[in-house]
Amino acid sequence: MFMEERHRAILDLLGENGSVSVGEIQKKFGVGYETVKRDLRILEESGLLKRTHGGAIPLRQIASGKPPKVTERDLMEIKENYMAIAIYALSMLENNDVIYLPSATVGYFMAQKLPENLKLRVVTNSIVIAEELRKRDNVSVIILGGEMDQKGHCYDAIAIETIRRLRFDKCFLTSAAISADFGLSIQRTGAIDFWGALIGSAKQVIGLYPTEKIGFDSVVSICPAEKLDVLVTDWEAAEKDLKAFDEKGIQVVVVERTEVTEKAEKEA
Repeated sequence: MFMEERHRAILDLLGENGSVSVGEIQKKFGVGYETVKRDLRILEESGLLKRTHGGAIPLRQIASGKPPKVTERDLMEIKENYMAIAIYALSMLENNDVIYLPSATVGYFMAQKLPENLKLRVVTNSIVIAEELRKRDNVSVIILGGEMDQKGHCYDAIAIETIRRLRFDKCFLTSAAISADFGLSIQRTGAIDFWGALIGSAKQVIGLYPTEKIGFDSVVSICPAEKLDVLVTDWEAAEKDLKAFDEKGIQVVVVERTEVTEKAEKEA
């Protein structure tokens, strides 16, 4: 197979699977490690993909999000890296913490796995997350009110005013994308004040960003990346992206795949 043909086939794999690893390419095409690294470098330099620590993901615009009325609870797929980040985030909790959980997939995973041995107060703008926690004896829930969107989330002035009356020990955030230059970014302007209020009310701001969101820019910048105290990502994140965050003084935590496996085995 000629190099150009292999490159087209690699791009086809990305289109079908959403990511591809170095090992998968080696096995499929019978080529060596250095050949694969060269192929991915060439394709990245051509603007056709983005290299990660162990392979590549498509170079694409940030998607517009889940369809209207579809919530985190409705999604059947459990992405390994999202769950790994959620589990690590839970290990950061301390007894009597007041925390904010984001209305996103990783926040829902955190709600599902919240430890039962800690007394916690959880603030959320999501009725889906609030319902997940409703029967937990060790958790008290503050729901941010206001006008609810079709996903069961509140972002308006009433929610913002409530946030300003609260103080979080730990505020867990995730957005459409994050990059060292553009910072945390989202798709619509309407939620900028909401995000600003969360960050302003937090003693510690912790960003939860899977590889798919690292190094990309969405439409609207919320704030500079250095507003984060800690950035938690997964094993596929590109080293050059992580170095850029580290240079801004952000503590970067890379969750390894083995940590997920060990946790799953303990729960089995």
